[in-house]
This record gives sequence, C-alpha cells and structure tokens, in this order.
Amino acid sequence: MFGVALGVAALITVLSVMNGFEKELRERILGMTSHAFITGADGTLQDWRELQQLVKDYPDLLDSAPFVEGQAMLSQGSRVRGTLVRGVDPQLERHVSTIGDKIIQGQFDDLKQGSFGIILGKDLAMAMGVSTGDKITMITPHVTPTPAGVIPRLKRLNVVGVFEIGMYEYDSGLAIMNVSDAAKLFRIQGKVSGLRLEYDDVYQAPRITRELLATLPATYLAADWTYQHANFFRALKTEKTVMFVILLLIVAVAAFNIVSTLIMMVTDKQADIAILRTLGMTPRDIMAVFMVQGTLIGLFGTLIGVIGGVTLALNVETIIASLENMLGYNFLPADVYYISSLPSDLQWSDVTVIGITSFILSLLSTIYPSWRAAKIRPAEALRYD
Repeated sequence: MFGVALGVAALITVLSVMNGFEKELRERILGMTSHAFITGADGTLQDWRELQQLVKDYPDLLDSAPFVEGQAMLSQGSRVRGTLVRGVDPQLERHVSTIGDKIIQGQFDDLKQGSFGIILGKDLAMAMGVSTGDKITMITPHVTPTPAGVIPRLKRLNVVGVFEIGMYEYDSGLAIMNVSDAAKLFRIQGKVSGLRLEYDDVYQAPRITRELLATLPATYLAADWTYQHANFFRALKTEKTVMFVILLLIVAVAAFNIVSTLIMMVTDKQADIAILRTLGMTPRDIMAVFMVQGTLIGLFGTLIGVIGGVTLALNVETIIASLENMLGYNFLPADVYYISSLPSDLQWSDVTVIGITSFILSLLSTIYPSWRAAKIRPAEALRYD
C-alpha cells in the first residue's frame, strides 16, 4: 500500500508543479507579449489608427494598442547593457498587458510624449546602478553621418520608473518608453511597429487571428502567442508527458510488488488452498480471493496516495518556502530560472487519470498470482502434509 501511495503522491505532486510552472510562464509571457499582433509587410504600420478602428468591433477582440519595438544599448558611466526597447501608449497599453500593474517605482503615466522618459526592469536598473530620477544614455543602432564620420545616435533619457514582472528575462532585458518617443529614436516617426491585440479567450488566439487576418487587406501580417512561443510551450508539454511516463514507473514498481507479495502468499498457503478446494471451492472462487486481496491493496494505496498527493500539491509552495528559510538556500535562483518560486496548479483531471491508472495497474497485477493459486491441485499440495 505504501509503495502504491508513494508513487501516486509523487506523480500528482510533480505534475501539479509542472502545471504551475506552465501557468505562471504563460501568464507572465502573455502579460508582456499580448495574445497577438498585426504589422505591415515591412514590419511597420503607418495607418494604425485606421486599422484599430477597423478591428475594434470584431467578435472575440477585447482591445488593441500600438507598440514600437527595437534593440538598443543603455550606458551609465562604465556600465553598458543591451536591451529590448518597447514603446507603448500608457493609456492604451493597460488594456492589452499587465505592465502597468507591475510598476514598483514611479508611475506608468509618467511616460509622457516628448519627455523621453524610460521605465526599466528591476534587474536591469540594478545592473546599470540607476533608479527613479536618474539619467541614462541610450545608443540606438541607427547612425548619423557627420563631417567627422559616422557616429551612433545617442539620447539622454530620464529614468521615471522601475517595473518587476518576476521573470528574469523581462526584468533584466526590457525597457519601456512612450510610443512616440521610441518611434523618433528608431526613425519611424508617424509609424509604429504593430498593433497588439487582446482576446477574450487566449486559447482561441490562433483561430481568431486567422479569421481576423482573412478580413483585412493582404498587406497586413499577423501572429499569435502560440506562434511566437510555439517551441517553448511545446517543450513544456513534451516534458510533462515524459515526466508522467517516468513517474508512472514508480507505480508500476509498486504494482510489481503486489505480484511478488501475492505469489509468496500463494506459495505459503498452498495447503490451505488445497483444503478449501476439497471443501468445494472452485478455481474461480480461489482466484477471486487473491484478486480481491490485491485489488484492496491497490485501492487503499491509491486512495492514500491521492489524499497525500493532493495535500502536498496544495501546500508545496509553503513547504518549499519553509525549507528555504530553514536551510538558508534558494532552490530556484532568479538569475538562473524564469520563475524563482515553486508554483503549483492542481488539476483534478490529472488526479483522476493518475488514480484510475494506478488502480488498473494494481488490478492487472493480481491476475497472474490469482491464476497460479487457482491452478493448484489439492492432491499434490497435500501429498506431504
């Protein structure tokens, strides 16, 4: 029973943690990248306001917002870091992303047009040694020809805020600006890189994007979040499947122990089985006795494992946090892992599949020992008794 319970509990807990990681990553990534975006053939949009009016009444579309995106370098004294710069409209961006809710210093509305303010990720700000109120230099990949030669474009910016997403990739490599200021820096004045879209059902993004794109002129291009991060989420799904199969072997080992336990019992009870046969029990009755015994072991082991696994999955975050405090060691460093905590998302569909699979394995493990017991011949078993 303990073997079956241990396997079931481990399987439920690990899959819940993997579900939690997938959910956290999806929410954090989608909170920053939007459900889908529309752009032009050259990677820019000039008529984004007309396009916004054109798609605003489309079914399943909640809202949209323009954005400008490009690569740049930030410099502060002797410190230089490459970063992804995203230009947004603070009023419209709140409807398509969660960045406005992640500001820990300053205000999102401080990104006013013409002020050339910038909001940095927490880890990026720490790496550059700046905070709200400081100035920082941005170097864009566009160059300016001068009589002295070609020099890079430099712009002194005001740090007006710091955000923290809780995902190291964004906290250490993303900077937010006003969309108009970013367009000027990247020399696409009057244009944007694209239009970010927010749907009412994120899982229907591929279908909605295809249908929406079919209603627009052929000059527009669109991509949804599954296309942008397809390999990443496909890898998570594959890893979850592989872990399920691997951890299921624990339950299989426990089921094999049921086989060995019942075989030893059949060997030990041969004389008793023979006496029962002489008293009138049929081979089917003998087989049923041992099948019931093995089934009860599997049933109670599965129930104990389900209870233990669900309890552990619901409290794993608290347990891990307590262990970290007690040991003084961080199991998931933020500079190594996307998520520095251990989330858990218990899904009852997984619990049901695991419980049923464990019970079926336990039931199958009783067939061979029960068949061996049913085949015992009373005369041979009692010959030396």
